[in-house]
Amino acid sequence: MGKPRLIWSLIVSSLALIFSNSALAQDCEEIVLGAAISLTGKYATNGVHAMNGYDFAIQKIEENGGVNVGGKCYNFRVIYYDDESKGDRGATLAERLINQDKVQYMLGPYSSGLTKAIAPVTEKYQIPMVEAEGASRSLFNKGYRYLFAVLSTSEQYLASAITLAAEKAEESGKSAAEVTVAVAVENDPFSLDIRAGVIEDAEKYEMKIVIDEQLPRDLSDMSSILTKVKLIKPDVLVVSGHSKGAATAVRQIEEQNVKAPMIAITHCEAADVVGNFGDAANDILCSTQWAETLSYSDAIFGTAANYEQEFKAAYPEYAEKKVPYQTAQASAAVYVFKDAFERAGTLDKEAVRDAIAETDLSTFYGQIRFSEAGNNIAKPMVLRQIQDGEYNVVAPSAFASHALNWPRM
Repeated sequence: MGKPRLIWSLIVSSLALIFSNSALAQDCEEIVLGAAISLTGKYATNGVHAMNGYDFAIQKIEENGGVNVGGKCYNFRVIYYDDESKGDRGATLAERLINQDKVQYMLGPYSSGLTKAIAPVTEKYQIPMVEAEGASRSLFNKGYRYLFAVLSTSEQYLASAITLAAEKAEESGKSAAEVTVAVAVENDPFSLDIRAGVIEDAEKYEMKIVIDEQLPRDLSDMSSILTKVKLIKPDVLVVSGHSKGAATAVRQIEEQNVKAPMIAITHCEAADVVGNFGDAANDILCSTQWAETLSYSDAIFGTAANYEQEFKAAYPEYAEKKVPYQTAQASAAVYVFKDAFERAGTLDKEAVRDAIAETDLSTFYGQIRFSEAGNNIAKPMVLRQIQDGEYNVVAPSAFASHALNWPRM
């Protein structure tokens, strides 16, 4: 008789634990966030990366006790709409989220252009928006009070490549002023800022810009620009066109056998240039907001390396490639909301807005602290080089894990 009673006792205890956990879960109310995100259109690849980063953070926060606001437990939930990579649709959806869905807090869309379209709407209705994917510095000169960005601004993305080129020139006995630079970017706010940052840094070293071109609108063919590169033979080639532009650049550089000592591109990981193009991607420099090898950590996500590991376990489709920084910074944006709600101790959106403005948060993604304009002023950019299929940090020197392979020929 003893054994059946023991089994029954274990069953009762297990059921009690299940119902107890269920009751605890039900005690957590919801904080609803809104997001218009690119799930179709030319920015869909990174839109999905961002959405996955949001969802992963929400799950991790829930697993770690949720959001404690004034002694009450809350979990985040996001209402998503597809902006189709179109600014006018993004603005319309932001209006819908605020006026119909009654959302009081927003996560950002993907890209500077879409953020630029939505920001006037959230500002009009005084809705705090923490965004992770709009890096254009033009977002932060308009006096917005309700826009906050966890990422470094875009003029910083590839500027360190110019510094590296100057250093390599001097090491080889040349003057930095002898370095020639080719620039090919998309006609959008983010990429135009990339161009501005590169040109400003090149001018500091008195380098000559020998090619300055815009990528075609659909980002599917840059062969005519690369023909000029082959003819002029610049020392540095800089390309910025989000994921589609990165894929086009790496593919056509290989197809046209373009040789340049240094090639620097944005969005390498998001475009999975290693997985898609193999050895053709070797020795390309890739700007990144974040790397899993950096020594950042926090209480929710652990180290940067732990974030990468756990995210891949949750999303197996990333198992054979690097987790894009777009995903990591999306998770960081959700974490900023958690921290701000808890410090504010209320759901009042003005109090939450003020708490966001006062953020000084150490995260797996890096330090987050906002200027009065709303941009993150506490985290540097990192430059990685693809070396034998691996992304290795080569700049700034304080973060470098590997020496730079140069020249790329």
